[in-house]
This record gives sequence, structure tokens and C-alpha cells, in this order.
Amino acid sequence: MSSRITKAVSNLHILQSSVKWHHMEHSATSLWDTYSGLISNQAMILALNSSFVDPVLQFETQLKIINSSFKMAFAVTNLDEVREIRMNEDDEDDIESLYRTILNLFEDTLLILVSKDVYKLQILKEMVVWMNEDNSYMQEEAMVVISRVLSFAARKVKGSASVNAPCLGVLAAELSLLCSHSDPSITQQAFVGMYHLLCIAKCQSEGTAKSKNKKYDKPENHCIQPSSSGTEFLPKNLQKDKSKIAQSVGKTLLPPLLTDFVWSLLMKLSVPDQTIASEAATILTLTLECNAHKVTMVSKIVDTIYKQLCGDDSPILREAMLRVITLLTRTSPKKVIFQLMDYPVPADDILILMWYAAGAESSVVPHVLKTILLILKGKPREMEKITERKHFSLNATNMMPVAASQALCTLLPLGPYKKAVAQFFPQLLMALMLQLFYSSNLRLMTEDRPFYARDALRVLLNCSGLQEVDTALNRKNCWNQFSQVLFHHHGVYLVAKTLSEYKFPQFPETLHYLYKLAVEGPRRSEDSVITITFLTELLNNFFKDPFPEKFLVLFRNWVNDPDPAVCKLSLQKIASMAPVINEIENVCSLLTSILDAFLSKDTTVIIRALITLRKLLDRLDKVTYSSLFTRIASSYCPLMDHANGGIRSMAIHHFGQLLMDMSQYTWMLNDVVNAGLVPLILFLEDTEERVVKACKYTLEICASELKWSTLYFLKDEYYNFELVVLNICNNFLISHQKYITDLISETLGFLESSRRYLKRGSVILLGYLAKLGGHLLLRDEIDVMIEAIDRVIRDEDPVIRELAEITNKIFLEIAHKLTTSTIKQSFQRLFNFIYLKKLKLLYNYNLTKNLTGSPMGIKEIRSDKEAIISDHYEDGLVKNEGFPSALEHSSEEK
Repeated sequence: MSSRITKAVSNLHILQSSVKWHHMEHSATSLWDTYSGLISNQAMILALNSSFVDPVLQFETQLKIINSSFKMAFAVTNLDEVREIRMNEDDEDDIESLYRTILNLFEDTLLILVSKDVYKLQILKEMVVWMNEDNSYMQEEAMVVISRVLSFAARKVKGSASVNAPCLGVLAAELSLLCSHSDPSITQQAFVGMYHLLCIAKCQSEGTAKSKNKKYDKPENHCIQPSSSGTEFLPKNLQKDKSKIAQSVGKTLLPPLLTDFVWSLLMKLSVPDQTIASEAATILTLTLECNAHKVTMVSKIVDTIYKQLCGDDSPILREAMLRVITLLTRTSPKKVIFQLMDYPVPADDILILMWYAAGAESSVVPHVLKTILLILKGKPREMEKITERKHFSLNATNMMPVAASQALCTLLPLGPYKKAVAQFFPQLLMALMLQLFYSSNLRLMTEDRPFYARDALRVLLNCSGLQEVDTALNRKNCWNQFSQVLFHHHGVYLVAKTLSEYKFPQFPETLHYLYKLAVEGPRRSEDSVITITFLTELLNNFFKDPFPEKFLVLFRNWVNDPDPAVCKLSLQKIASMAPVINEIENVCSLLTSILDAFLSKDTTVIIRALITLRKLLDRLDKVTYSSLFTRIASSYCPLMDHANGGIRSMAIHHFGQLLMDMSQYTWMLNDVVNAGLVPLILFLEDTEERVVKACKYTLEICASELKWSTLYFLKDEYYNFELVVLNICNNFLISHQKYITDLISETLGFLESSRRYLKRGSVILLGYLAKLGGHLLLRDEIDVMIEAIDRVIRDEDPVIRELAEITNKIFLEIAHKLTTSTIKQSFQRLFNFIYLKKLKLLYNYNLTKNLTGSPMGIKEIRSDKEAIISDHYEDGLVKNEGFPSALEHSSEEK
């Protein structure tokens, strides 16, 4: 054959042939024209083959010329008719020779192209297409050329490291159909061509395998497996059983080429010729029976089948294509199901038929349900990526979860699914509960949309032997109300409660799945609420409080969940365990998690945590209580300054109850009271009455437990903020001087507050604390205090400015008395510890009430020669002249 190639490119041969047949120009004009045209086309093709034209453009141009040559070469009549055109007996041999030369010339052109690049075997694929387009072409002769070129290519690529022949899949599909042609001669050539094609494909796959081995194997371990002889591809073997064609093709072609093979046959199913369609269906089915796992582009194939079924309703087409869906689902259930769920909802009859086909075999049912569960993790109208498959919906609205719910309504009643549903009951139950929530929100926008999630849940219950549960929920009008968003959480509770009431047998696996779901964490915050609601109700019905430790850990972790709704549900359940709080093993850990919830940014969570903690503390044994006393008290203190008045009042009130509970542990009270005293005093001036009442309540407890003199100024009729401060400071004078510097430090922090009553109160409190503990302050400390009060003096509020100026003078007096000598400072402190003098009024702030009206007040005032305001009562209040000014008071002290 190589000699023929050489002869074809020889200009001398062309010239000689032209001279030889020139005398027949008039007797066989058509043959001569064909011959001349082929020579001209061959010259152009060879010229392009040796040029530096872009390979893509080169091939496209050559293909056009080949098409022209094909029409000329195979449009001539057959050999018998050629013989009839001879003029005499001598012309017969020449005419036959010219006829053969034309075919050989066309074949030689193809051989030249393929010898340089096997990629150009694609021309053979196009030849089959041209041949089938017009039956007037000489099909037998064309098939002979195709089989010969394939034979040449098979010898050429034998032993090659790589074979670039991407057309083998489509060409194999065309040849497989021609193997069933009505003309035996064409069939014979098709079998021969298929044999050579499979030999090429075998070399191609072996070359691919060798390249992979070189890439991944170590050199010393590399060995090439001996290849088979290819005898299984022999025409006589293929002709014995047509199924061998499908088996050989599926086994030999690489996955991309096999996909092309399947795709080409799939397109043949819708051709008008029913014989071809039927043959294509047979070969396609036989191929996929054993080799569907090698097919790629499954989603595209499924989509094409859906479109073709919508456009053509022929029985052969429908049966064949549904069978393809069944076979593809065997090996690629995820790809098939994902594609089937990615169409508009509700599904039409064609799509439902495809659903049935996908789950027709019982072996794939578990895989179908797993894939549907994966889709049900999504949220309707939400674009998201599912990690297990990284699938993005083609539909921007992503209604795949709704389609999956409808699919469950359709598939679950079927026999194979009833058996498999027991294995997936917990997963399906919770997935549909979540979809109920998503769908109830969706129905607000589309009132006419069917409620498939609800219907699927009812089908699930009935298919799982829980018909009584479905009936009971129907009596409770649960199903009808699920479409209401506000009802949904209560509906989840009803479903869980009803399942528990009927002792559903799936409880163990359902509880196990819920625990697993809770530990792993849900995909969305709203999922947590449903999970906790369902789990809590199941636990309430099957366990007594307290829950087993493994479940208590979940509730403890949920206390500090990012979702406020989850936190509150968990706290609510923990609060219900108050009667058995002392039976919990790690109760300290549980209480600590509640204290951590005080740091939440959500006010409702903090309030729920405060209420829960108080309920537990009321029942907690004193030993455990005392071990957490300081930690609990320190957690209340930041909340006393919370922006929310309800939280402030609750924290302050609970702080007082804490002191009352721990009254017997007197050695701990002083430190705890000191930590919360400053906010307790300052928030007496709060604008919210509930906060003021809480402060008075707690300060009265402090006075009672720490044996302070009675704070009758806390009573509403005698209340005065400055007198309360004065009274408390004088009580601190005797036994709590060591806390004064700490109180000063904490009070300084309130000077920067934006709330005016806090700024006023802190200025007054600072003045008294400084007056009381000035001898305990160092020079650097008083300098910081002076700097802080200087900023307040410039405040826009005239009352605050006036109070700050008085406090500033007090600081300056203290600074003036301070000495730089360490020894002198020590003597001054010792002297002040020995000689104690109670404070007197410094500011006369809001003294509008006649305080002498209380017998208790008079008794308190006159009980000591150095009483708080005894001298001033004599000179001021009793004589109705008021208190002396701060400046007068200062001069008297000097």
C-alpha cells in the first residue's frame, strides 16, 4: 500500500495516466471529468498538508475538498453500468481501469493524510455521514475504502506510545449500525472496519495506560502487561453474536470515546427510520448493560433524553430512552437524580416517568434515597454548594428540594422503596421536618404552590407503619396548620410528641441520628431550633430528668450557640431541671455555661440566662453553691451597668438574693459586696424605677448582712442620694478602709458615662471616697483623679460642672496635704487609722425634703457626738436655714 501512496504523489504517474486515457475523453466523459477533478483536489490537499497553515484551518479546508472528491468519486455509476459505456471491446479494459483508478486515487489521498496524522481519521466519520445522506452514492465501494484506511491506520499505530484519534467513538457507532445493514456486502465491510477500529482503540487505551504507569510507578517497579492479540475483534467472532460488538466497544474504548459512542446512538433513536432507531436502541442497551460506569456527561445525556421525550412520543423512543435512564442510574445515581430534580416544579408526566425509570431496580433504591436526602439538605430559592457533589443548580431559583419532596411522594409508595425506607427513616423524617419549615416560608410568596414537604412526610409515616400517628396528627389539625409560619415550631413539637405517644418503633435509630446531627452541627441556625425542639420532646417522653450526661453536654453547649433561639431553648430546658439539679454530675460546668451566656449580645438570651440561673440556685446545695459564689457574683457585676434596664434591674436584684443565700458565709461577703457596691450606689439615680427599687432592695440586704447602721434614707419618703452615700462611706470608715482605693478606681470609670445621672453620682461618690481615704492615696493616684475630674468640669451640664468643681477642690486639698517623704506618708496613714472621724455633707445635693420628720432619722443623727450631720441639723434644718455651703464647711474644718 505504501507503493500506491508513492505512485499517487508521483507527477510522472499522473501525466502518464492522463495520456493513456486521453483517447477515451469523448467516450467516457463523466469518468474523465471525475478523474481530472480528483487529481486537482489531491494536489491541493497535498499542498495544504505540507504548508504551515493553522492545523484547525488546514483540516477544515481539506475536509471541504475531500467532500467534493467524495461526491465525484462515489456518485459515478457502478462497474456494470461503466462497462456499458464502452465504444468497443478494446475500451472495456481501459474504462474499468479508469474506474478503479478513480477509487484508488480517492483512497490514496486518505492514506496520505492518515499516514501523517491519525487525527484525520475523522474524515472517515464524515464519509459515513455523507454516505447515509444519499443512497445514490456507491455505499459498498465507500465502505471498502473506509475499511482499508482503518486497516492501514491500525498497522501504523501498532506499538505507538500515544494515539490521537478522538473520532473513534462516533465512527464506532456508525459502523455498529452498518453491521446490521440489509446489504451483506456492506455488512461484511462494516465488520472488517469495526475490527480494525477496535484494534486502534486498543492501542490507544494501552498507550494511555502506559503513560499513567510512567507517571505514577517507580522505574524499578514498572512493567508493561502483555497485550492480547485482538482475536476477539475478528469479524468472524463479531458476526457470531451482535452483542459482542457492544461488549467489545464498551470494553475497549476510553471513557470519552465510549461517551461519544453512546451519544451518537442516542441521537439515532429519534431518526424517522424505525429500523435504524430500533437497532440503535439494541446496541445502546447492550453497551450500557456492562459499561455504563465508563460513560461521562451523564447529566447532559439525561437532559437530552428529557427534551427528546417531550418532543417525540413514539413507543420505541420512550422505551429505549427510559431504559437508558435505568442503566445509567445503576452506576451514576447521583448524577442522574440531581439532573432529574433540576426541572421546574411541579414535575410533568414525562419527568415522573423518568423518576420511575431511575428507581426501577431495587438495587439502586438506597442510592436514590441517599441522593434525594442530599438534595433535601438544600433550601428552596437558595443558591448553595453541596460539598459531596459540588452541584450548582442550573435554575437560578433552585427548587430542587421541592422537586425532591414531590419525588418522595411519588416513589415511597412503590414496593422497593417501602422496604428501603426503614433504613432511612430518621434521615427522611428530619429532612422533611426542615423542608416543612422552608416550604412554609416559601408559600408566603406562592400561595398556589403544592405543599409537597407535608405530603411527603405523611407518605413517609404511612409507608413506615405509622398510620395511627398520621391520623392522630390530622385530628389535631396539625397538617393544615403547617403552612402557617408561626405554627411550625409548635408543629414540630406536636409531631415529636405524637410519635412518642404511639411508641414508634424507630425511636432508637431516630434518637441516635438526632444525637449525631446535634454533635456534627446543622447547616443553618434555623435547623438547630427544629433539631433541639424535636430532640427535647423525645427525651422528655422517654427519659426522666436529668437527661443522660451525653445529652446534657449538648444542652450545655447550646447555651452559648450563635443563634439566640437555640440558646433560649436550651436554657428553658435546663431551667426545667431545677428540681433535680443536685443529681447532675457536672453541675458546676452546667452553671458556668449559663454564666458565659451573660456575655451574649442578645438581651433576651441574657434575661433567660438570669432567670434560669436563679431557678437553679434556689435548689442548689450549699456546698456547690459556695464554691461558685464568687464567680457568680462577679458575673452579675457587669450586667448591673447593662444598657437594657430590665437586665440591670434583674442583675442587681439577683445579686441581692445571692448575698442573702450566702449570708452564713460571712468571710466571703465583704469581697463580694465591695465588687458590686459602686454600681449599686450609682444606679440609685437611674431613670427607670425598677432599677432604683432593685438597688434599694440589694443595699438593704448589704446593710443587714454587714451590720451597717440602718439606711433609712433608702426609704422612698426619706430618700436622698447624697445622704445614702454619706451613710455608706461612714460605715466603710470603721471596718472596710482597705476597699476604698478599689472603690475609687471603679468609680472613676463611670465619669466617662454618657448617662448624666451616672456622671453626677460618680462625681459625688468620688468626693466622699477621696475625703474618706485620702490618706491612703499616693501622689500619682491623686494626680490621675485630678486629671479625670478636670475633664468633667468642662461638661455642658451646669449641675455636673458645679459638683465637679467641689470634688476637684477636695482632690486639691488632699494633694496639698500629701508629702513626698515616704516616712511622713507612713506616719500620716498610721495617724488616720488611729484617729477616725466621720464625714459630713459636702455637696448639699437635692436636699429638698424635711428629713427631721422621721423619728428614726433623729435617733440615728443624735446617736454619736461625731454624727453625720448633727451640727448642721442644729444650725440649719432645725432652724429652717438649710445646710451650710461646701465652702463654709471647708473653712470650719481649717
